[in-house]
Amino acid sequence: MTQSILTLATHGPGLYEFTEAAQNFAQNEMVDYGLLTLFCQHTSCSLIIQENADPDVQVDLQNFFKRLVPDGTDESMQWMSHTGEGPDDMPAHIKAALTQTHLSIPVMNGHLALGTWQGIYLFEHRTRPHQRQVVLHLS
Repeated sequence: MTQSILTLATHGPGLYEFTEAAQNFAQNEMVDYGLLTLFCQHTSCSLIIQENADPDVQVDLQNFFKRLVPDGTDESMQWMSHTGEGPDDMPAHIKAALTQTHLSIPVMNGHLALGTWQGIYLFEHRTRPHQRQVVLHLS
């Protein structure tokens, strides 16, 4: 069993792929078979596994979430009471609640058992830059 913390710099809303970093962590630990657990230490971003071949998938996902949960300045969001951290904060919490803050990926023959077009992403929901930490735990 081993752990590490990966820091990812974000510069606004979007999907930030870190598949290679997760794969490198698993390979460097020389575990043939196991389970990699990824845990995001934040409440306004999330983790997803998504297609990494066509960038239009990322654009469409971002646009969907913008429509599903508009920014706090949108008239439809005037019901929110948590507004002290800016108009994007509570919507970011909602988006994170609708997605995931942890993932589990099997390791087989020393490699992550991802499908051909699957990538691991931090899904940033805030508008300003952040340093996000993801705990990697391999057992």
